[in-house]
Amino acid sequence: MITQKSDVAEELDRIEVHLEEVRRVLGQREPVGRRLDFLMQELNRESNTLGSKSISTESTSVAVEMKVLIEQMREQVQNIE
Repeated sequence: MITQKSDVAEELDRIEVHLEEVRRVLGQREPVGRRLDFLMQELNRESNTLGSKSISTESTSVAVEMKVLIEQMREQVQNIE
């Protein structure tokens, strides 16, 4: 049961998909701010799940650092149209 609860493969897969979408959106010539803001929310959601599934202090630390970086990106994204 602990192994199942601590399996984060699904979250890591979703993070990868979201990051690919961020890269794709950044290449567009149209306004992308709202789309990027939504993607930051999704990344934040996945990092929250990673943190809650964490069974080591190292992975907890990584999840917290991810949240900090995502929040910094979100602040920047909100300045984009």
